[in-house]
Amino acid sequence: MVDLAADLQLAPSTVSSHLACLRECGLIDFRAQGRASVYYLPHPELIGLLVAAEAVLAATGSAVVLCPQFGTQSVAMDAR
Repeated sequence: MVDLAADLQLAPSTVSSHLACLRECGLIDFRAQGRASVYYLPHPELIGLLVAAEAVLAATGSAVVLCPQFGTQSVAMDAR
């Protein structure tokens, strides 16, 4: 979890809360490996969902606004 928090540039407590939520929903699981926990997707079909989400984010670019609660920036949408 420490590595994930560092990669995401978030507080470990924030990452821990999100991981707990995802575990409760059954979207991720973990196994102990020594003193560390290894997180994984328990349902292979989730990989397809994540690939599709990456494609949508790649197509929309900066038009996607970060979550206002956890994001560090906001992106103004073009006025139309």
